[in-house]
Amino acid sequence: MTKYLISFPSEAMMVSDEELPDVAAAAHAVIEEAKAAGVYVFGGGVAEDVQPVLVSEDGSVSPQIYPASQLTGGFTVLEIATREEAVEWARKIAVACRCSQELREFMYDPAS
Repeated sequence: MTKYLISFPSEAMMVSDEELPDVAAAAHAVIEEAKAAGVYVFGGGVAEDVQPVLVSEDGSVSPQIYPASQLTGGFTVLEIATREEAVEWARKIAVACRCSQELREFMYDPAS
């Protein structure tokens, strides 16, 4: 089984404050469906109010992250048998979140 990252940047989700409770309920319903199907691994949103830092080999911490590196929004990791199934789950999440989703495949690492 392959693990897939389904995600969207926060600026992609353009819903009003009034719509947000319905979007949250729909998104949670898809996650519950994924859990019931046994494909859910992990999901959440990036805490955008906490600034990222860069940690070096020596343990030093810097507020300067890699240029052009930006991670915002929400993500879900699912473990699925086929890419076609991953596309279908990404579609379900897109409907719930009312925005298109990016789909990425994790490389297999036999040591993980």
